[in-house]
Amino acid sequence: MSKDILHRYLFDNADVRGEMVQLEKSYQEILSAHEYPKALQLIMGQLMAATSLLTATIKFTGDISVQLQGDGPVSVAVINGTNLQALRGVARWNGEFSDDASLSDLFGKGVMVITLTPDEGERYQGIVSLDHDNLAACLEEYFNQSEQLPTRISLFADGKQAAGMLLQVLPTQTEENEDFNHLLALTETIKQEELFTLEAEDILHRLYHQEDVRLFDPVDVSFKCTCSRERSAKALATIEQTEVEEILAEEGKIEMGCEYCPQMYTFDSIDIAAIYAGNLDAGNSSN
Repeated sequence: MSKDILHRYLFDNADVRGEMVQLEKSYQEILSAHEYPKALQLIMGQLMAATSLLTATIKFTGDISVQLQGDGPVSVAVINGTNLQALRGVARWNGEFSDDASLSDLFGKGVMVITLTPDEGERYQGIVSLDHDNLAACLEEYFNQSEQLPTRISLFADGKQAAGMLLQVLPTQTEENEDFNHLLALTETIKQEELFTLEAEDILHRLYHQEDVRLFDPVDVSFKCTCSRERSAKALATIEQTEVEEILAEEGKIEMGCEYCPQMYTFDSIDIAAIYAGNLDAGNSSN
C-alpha cells in the first residue's frame, strides 16, 4: 500500500475539513540516527504525524517546528517540517523509562512549543503545557488557544509505522455543530490497524461512505535533512583553531556527525588548514 502520504479532504455538506497521514519510510529514517528507547520511538512517530498534519494547515511557504521539552528524562523531542512536507527530527534523553511510559513520565513538567517561520513575514510561536495524558490532546489545546477552532486529532505509532488524522471546523463555522459532532463520532471509530494496513481511499470510504467527501490530490511526505559538509566546516570554523588542532593531533582526524541523520563528516589536517584559511568547501570530495 501507499505510505508516506498526506491526504486532505472536505465534507461538501458540512463546514468541516479533514486530514490523514500515513508514514513508514520517512519515520524509519528519522529513527535511524539514534537508538531511541521504545517509548521514545512512539512519541517521535506521533510527533512526526502531528507535524505533518499541522504543516498541511499552514498557508505560507516556510517551516514549522513542533517541540516538546520538560524536566523529565526526555529533555527535548522536536520535529521540523516545511510546507513541502519535508520532515526531520531528533530527541535527547538521559536515564531509563519503561516501554509504556506516559507523556508525563517522559517529559515531567513540560511544554509544547509550536513555531511557524514563514519565508516572508513575521515568526509566530505558540506554547501550551503538557498537562494532558497524550500528545493529541495537547495539540487540540493548542488549536483551542491559537485558532479557537474545534479540532480533534488522533495519533498512532508502533515503532515501524505512524499515522494521524485531523478533523476541524472551518473558520466559517467557529463553534461545534451537529455536523462536526456527527463526523467526529464516525472518525473516532478508526483503529490503528486500519490506518497501518489500508489505503487512504478505503479508510475514508469505511468511515464516511454516507457522506459527500471531496478528496484532494495526495502530498508526499519525506525525511529530508539539511546537513552538509559545508555547514559542518562552518561550525568547526567557530572553534578556536588551537583546540581543533589538539583534537586532530590526538585523533588524526575530526569527525562530525549530524544530529538528525546518520551522516558523518570527516576532516583531516589538510581540510582543517583550508577551513581556517577561509575555504569552507575544503575536502568536499571526501565523506
